[in-house]
Amino acid sequence: MNRKDYCEDAQWEFLKKSSEKLNTPFLLLDLDEVRRNYANLHSHFDYAKIYYAVKANPHPAIIKALAEEGSNFDIASIYEMDQVLGLGVSPERLSFGNTIKKPNDIAYAFGKGVTLYVSDCESDLRAIAHNAPGSRVFIRILSEGATTADWPLSRKFGCQADMAYDLLVLARDLGLNPYGLSFHVGSQQREIGTWDAAIAKVSFLFHSLLEEEGISLKMINLGGGFPSHYTTRANPLDVYASEIRRYLDDDFPEGLPEILIEPGRAMTGSAGVIVSEVVQMSRKSRHSLLRWIYLDAGKFNGMIETLEEAIRYPIFSAREGEELEPAVLAGPTCDSTDIMYEQAPYPLPIGLCEGDKVFVFSAGAYTSTYCSVEFNGFPPLQTHVLQEL
Repeated sequence: MNRKDYCEDAQWEFLKKSSEKLNTPFLLLDLDEVRRNYANLHSHFDYAKIYYAVKANPHPAIIKALAEEGSNFDIASIYEMDQVLGLGVSPERLSFGNTIKKPNDIAYAFGKGVTLYVSDCESDLRAIAHNAPGSRVFIRILSEGATTADWPLSRKFGCQADMAYDLLVLARDLGLNPYGLSFHVGSQQREIGTWDAAIAKVSFLFHSLLEEEGISLKMINLGGGFPSHYTTRANPLDVYASEIRRYLDDDFPEGLPEILIEPGRAMTGSAGVIVSEVVQMSRKSRHSLLRWIYLDAGKFNGMIETLEEAIRYPIFSAREGEELEPAVLAGPTCDSTDIMYEQAPYPLPIGLCEGDKVFVFSAGAYTSTYCSVEFNGFPPLQTHVLQEL
């Protein structure tokens, strides 16, 4: 793990200077990196429409930048919807991508002009038919490959293929537009083959529904899952894009339907750095060889994805070149679960002191949005935009 793999020298010096001026902990966002990530995704997935997963990081500056680039948006609630619409994005560029929603929220979204919805159960589908008549709906299927991701997705979302078939028939009968199918292979998914199995299942449903029910589906939503740059190696984005295209061409030789992707982590992960301060250091016995390092950023204010040590962030200090020693990293709260890395301690400089700054890279996604409101009285993680400093 080398700091220069994540940050050039000039950026590193600016980051260290900024850390002395701003109160920690904070998240620093680089909008230029967001734009580069969008361009990279747009270039490699030139066969797909991009719907940014707003839940990854809903900062207004990110929404504005992506809207200017031409992105569409995947929203998980009416609150995200109101934010995106309030920034001047038209409702035609939104997809209501949460399978769990209140009937009143469906009606509210439909009243605002949103007409694309996901579903995975009969009651929700009937609620869409009643509150958003004539809308396009796509059904989310379960993806077995989701368990191989660094941040797996459970069976909370999606349904088996036979139920998806029935739901699309019901959608037609309810006067909705049975538009397509979706899946999600899990967040930070490094096994490209998981898309292959999911696409094959989708292809079977496409052809079965056409032959047996005369339902011509128009769209596949491939979800997100494309990895960001953490400590564990992943394939380059172009490999994911080319392999997924090959899977699609194999299963749809007659031509591709409309393809959607919902990148979140791949869009903003590399665009953020959490700057934290060492609050305290200790050892648990007189002769312990293992230090405990307590930071002012922990699971409840930015680092929740260290749960079960799932996401291993690149972490560095300004003490470059010093000898390293493994250490347990924990947060500042009075909760015993607020430990980021204990099973696999992190190598940090032996000379690290209380008051020193540490820098958590690739932290632009699923950090500030997961923060508690005021657990132990600590405020949520503050966000600053590099271009505004």
